[in-house]
Amino acid sequence: MYKRYCSLTFLGRGLSEGDKSPLGFRMKISIVIPVFNEQDSLRELHGEICGVAQKFGYEFEAIFVDDGSTDRSWEIISQLAEGDTRVRGIRFRRNFGKSAALVAGVRAATHQWIVMMDADLQDDFSELPKLLERANTGFDLVNGWKAARQDPLSKRMASKVFNWLVNCVSGTRLHDHNCGFKLLRREIFEEIQLVGDWHRFIPVLADSRGWRVAEVAVNHRRRKFGKSKYGLSRFFKGSLDLITIGFLSNYQHRPQYVLGTLGLLSSITGATGMIYLAIYWLLRMVAYPQWPPVHERPLLLYSLGALLVGVHLLALGFLAELIVANRGNQRSQYSIAETTRYENANEPAGGSSVRVDGPSLTRNKQRT
Repeated sequence: MYKRYCSLTFLGRGLSEGDKSPLGFRMKISIVIPVFNEQDSLRELHGEICGVAQKFGYEFEAIFVDDGSTDRSWEIISQLAEGDTRVRGIRFRRNFGKSAALVAGVRAATHQWIVMMDADLQDDFSELPKLLERANTGFDLVNGWKAARQDPLSKRMASKVFNWLVNCVSGTRLHDHNCGFKLLRREIFEEIQLVGDWHRFIPVLADSRGWRVAEVAVNHRRRKFGKSKYGLSRFFKGSLDLITIGFLSNYQHRPQYVLGTLGLLSSITGATGMIYLAIYWLLRMVAYPQWPPVHERPLLLYSLGALLVGVHLLALGFLAELIVANRGNQRSQYSIAETTRYENANEPAGGSSVRVDGPSLTRNKQRT
């Protein structure tokens, strides 16, 4: 299957005659690899990447981003870069997190297609042709799926719960949202924002912008060196990030839809309670003096609380709408897949003004 793939035209776009090689088409990919204390695996990972690239005729650049390592990781990255011009290194002054490392790596990349992978050798780079073949069917992001995950039971169970929550909240249904092995267009990074630990939600963020997302089962290997960088706190942080992602994906440009709805429901509930208590007070004054006074009814506190919360939510929604209205032009609210462009076919190369007899329509498939 892999050999057959090498003769295919990759996605049918973005490849010119200069990209052709004796094997068919020379794939050009940028590999972004965040690194944090992985000194023992870097040389082996580099050798694995070179072997696969040579076998399938890929043209690549490997960008290692040292995220504040305290071991010899940067020293080894520097040595790899000296011996191989396809290797580039970026070193952070301290640990900023995986999301920051991915953003820095993508910004430094020069090719259209980005491969993301971890540096711990658990991602099998020889599975890349599977991702490429899936992308060839018309997808913009292909996420790896560690179907046979080689991790402790506790980590696997937490991952199942987390993926179930992400599927329910986001609607982007994947088996393994947090798999570090991904293939995607670099244009996706021009439209999404990664802060904190949002790298777990790259497929969700891309899907919310209309990019086509798929997944492929890939081989997952046991950790050979070092130890996992993630603990139980990762699950709780991810859950909090999921709430934020779910809100931003659906209501980033119209926050009043959710805040205002909650505010109206709360205000209506509180107002209904207050109206009921007003009628109760009148009846007590006129006909039923034996009833307890209004201030002794717990409903008074609940109604006042609901009314105040509702008013605050509505006010917060209005403030959020004002912020969106004033800053909305800084980021496009849509994602353009294809455009048409009119050109004057009668205009000379020099660009002088002439009479236009009719426009010629050309198609521009580059995303903007």
